[in-house]
Amino acid sequence: MEETFSNLETYGYIGLFLYSLGGGFVALLGAGVLSYLGKMDLATSISIAFVANALGDILLVYLARYQKSMMMEGLHKHRRKLALAHIYMKKYGSWIILIQKFVYGIKTLIPIAIGLTKYDFKKFIVLNVGSAAIWALAVGFGSFYSGSVLVELAEVVSNKPWIAPVILVVFGGSLWLYMEKATKKKGK
Repeated sequence: MEETFSNLETYGYIGLFLYSLGGGFVALLGAGVLSYLGKMDLATSISIAFVANALGDILLVYLARYQKSMMMEGLHKHRRKLALAHIYMKKYGSWIILIQKFVYGIKTLIPIAIGLTKYDFKKFIVLNVGSAAIWALAVGFGSFYSGSVLVELAEVVSNKPWIAPVILVVFGGSLWLYMEKATKKKGK
């Protein structure tokens, strides 16, 4: 266990940065708990997650806008999900930039959808940086101050290892079912 903590202290910030480029919720949650345990620094973890999260979404918008043909090759199978992201953009307006930070499953779709539209890139950057700051502060401090509960939960899961796969299957299955239902073609 000490070796694990030593590796986290050495490579944890690098992993947090890389994971936060594409989302980072779980990594920042873990960094908050490790900060609670005194193994990582909370301010550094929040700062790293903030920068990486903001940068990751800016890169997605940039690639979708200026490398559209390359992006569309990889997204061909996800056209209906991108259409759903456009519907969310129309429904929630600029608030979707903040909302998508907290909702797993649309985290990468919304920036790509924004990049494919004529949404003002500078406005997106400003709103995205503000949203990334709110997200990083909320998740970082939330996990730090919930550290004792999350540590107890981790002990329960380690004592009953079957719980983690059940939670992942239920969560992943629910997300998959929702996305399938939301993007399903309507019958004629």
